[in-house]
Formats: sequence, C-alpha cells, structure tokens
Amino acid sequence: MLPTLPPAILALADGTIFRGLAIGAEGSTSGEVVFNTAMTGYQEILTDPSYCRQIVTLTYPHIGNVGCNAEDFESRANHAAGLIIRDLPVRAESWRLQQTLPDYLGKHGIVAIGGIDTRRLTRILRERGAQAACIMAVELDEQRAVDTARAFPGLAGMDLARVVSVAAPYRWTEGDWGLDGYRPAPAPRMHVIAYDFGVKHNILRMLVARGCKVTVVPAQTPAAQVLEQEPDGVFLSNGPGDPEPCDYAIAAIREILARGVPIFGICLGHQLLALASGARTMKMKFGHHGANHPVKDVHSGQVLITSQNHGFAVDPDSLPANLLPTHTSLFDGSLQGVARSDVPAFSFQGHPEASPGPHDIAYLFDRFVKMMQHEKAHDAQAH
Repeated sequence: MLPTLPPAILALADGTIFRGLAIGAEGSTSGEVVFNTAMTGYQEILTDPSYCRQIVTLTYPHIGNVGCNAEDFESRANHAAGLIIRDLPVRAESWRLQQTLPDYLGKHGIVAIGGIDTRRLTRILRERGAQAACIMAVELDEQRAVDTARAFPGLAGMDLARVVSVAAPYRWTEGDWGLDGYRPAPAPRMHVIAYDFGVKHNILRMLVARGCKVTVVPAQTPAAQVLEQEPDGVFLSNGPGDPEPCDYAIAAIREILARGVPIFGICLGHQLLALASGARTMKMKFGHHGANHPVKDVHSGQVLITSQNHGFAVDPDSLPANLLPTHTSLFDGSLQGVARSDVPAFSFQGHPEASPGPHDIAYLFDRFVKMMQHEKAHDAQAH
C-alpha cells in the first residue's frame, strides 16, 4: 500500500506554483532554489554547509531509496533550507540504512516536497537564472508562499561563513572511511590549520589520512592567532554565501600569504584566496551543483569529472599577473582553479573531497602535502 502523504506547494518568486506532496517536516521554508545533478549523496548534500539558505532540487528522479544513517553527515547539522524531489520510492533498502528519508527529514525539521516535475523546474532555473522560492507543507496558501519567496533577499551580499562556522577551535582526528567505518588517524607529519567557513567533514578526513594534524578554527580567526602556532600549511574551506563581504577572511589570508605559509583553498576558500590576491568574484546565473561536472587541468590537459557546489565564481578577466589559472569548466568555460606564482598557494572551485562525487581531483590534497613538505625542507636548509 502506498503511504498517504499530505499536500505541499513550491512557489517561485516569479509566481510559478508547483503542487506536490509533503515528504518532510510541516511548515514552510524559503531560500534560493538551485538544482543538483548528482545521482547519489542526498544526505551529504543536506548536511553540506555550502547549501545554507538554499533549497536543493535533485534532478535524479528517485531519491530516498537507500535511506539515511548516522555516518554520512558532512557537518554537525543539516544546512539546506529545503529539499525538492521527483519521486520518493515506496521502500528504502541498504545494509547501512538506519532511517528512511521522510523520517530523517521530519526528525531534523527539514521542509521538503516530492512528486513535482523537477525537469520543468530545472529548465526554469537554467533559462531565467537562480530564483528565490518557498516550500509550504500541509497548511497551504499560494499567495502567501509567493510573497514569502519574493521577500527572500538573495545571496548576493550575504555573509554566511560566519553563520555556519564553529564558535571555538578544535582538533579533528578522524581518518577516511572504509567498510569497517572511519579509520583512525595515522601518525601526523604536518600541522594544518583549517579555516572553517562551512567545512565538510570529508575534507578534514582526507587531510588526516595524508598525515596531517588538523586544527579547525572559526571563520573570523585573525591571522596572528594562526601564525603564532607555526603551521606547516593553512587550509581555506568551502562555505555558503557571497565571498566579498567576508572582509575578515580576506584580510587574514593576505597576511598569511605575506608570510609565505602554504595555502590550499576549496570552493569559498578558492574565491577568498582570489579576492585576497586582487581578483574579483561574480554571481553566476544558476551556479554549478552536481557530481558530474567535467573540468580541464590547464597544465596537463587531463579532463576530470568533479563535484561542484557554488553560485559565485572568480572573474577570469580580473586575475592579477601573479595569479594563474589552473583549471577550467568544460560546461561553461568558467574558472575552476588558480595558483599564485610568487608564494605557495593554490585553490580549486569544486569539491575534490568527493562527498558526494567522483575522486578524480583528489590529487590536489597530495599536491598540498608535497607543497608543505617542500617548504618545510627549504626552511630547514635555510636554518
């Protein structure tokens, strides 16, 4: 027997209404609606801080068939403002299943809608650009839903890194995942301080697995507090919102660059490194969200399939002479990676930790470790 689900509506700021079924918590939610083309990883997507204030549409039609579990969190909480799917399978089955998707959504207070034409919604976003939206579940009022969507201010100019970041520093010790669970950390050889602008746990795991002692610090940590710990490298994490208002982070990165400490940035961290180096960023029409985006390594010519989640990008026409492009998107030609020519620093726009997504670009973590080892050896010789 099919479960009986209450009604729900999705209203876009342009007045478009979609009618479907409530598959999560009761109530309403609003935010910028984006589409994600990943076929798997819905729990990792929901818990990715980069989706703060965004409602995620999953274009793959069947979502929820493997349920949810306690191991697949990418942060301490759920951050997506809401979820939109086409079809919720009647049954979920997996050896790792602990909760069905509707139970998970209800427990964590996530408003979600299923049973709508996600192809039509995606076409609207591709043609008209990112839009604000409102999901209303159970108690429906179409005009109020449209008004709520129109009242959302948009992500441009919104500093969300400080909202999702931690309040105090902490040590991360968990290694990467295997069939027997998350592995313990190997003996550390390098000390990395990771700025948490909305960091995903799998990024920290991949650093630990490569022999890094990882200390995570809040987004607004001054450079002086980082430099006094004499780290071998500094990591700039992913995160939500517009990078330009994060003046505290840009100032800290400039100071760290001036000291020549190796830096590796991902997503928002990539954009912040570019801003600190003198480049500009811009809001994209509908952004990149998915786990199947082809990216070209400019130096090797290799094409890599990558995981992406960003609505802002670095303007390639604004790069100063000492900031070189390293990767480009084969979808739209947008800039995907940069490297400084004068100091040991580089960054990538996508999510190379692949949670969810392919592992093609994971070599960037190895590059970061080699960069730290080289600088450490150079410093040893100098002294």
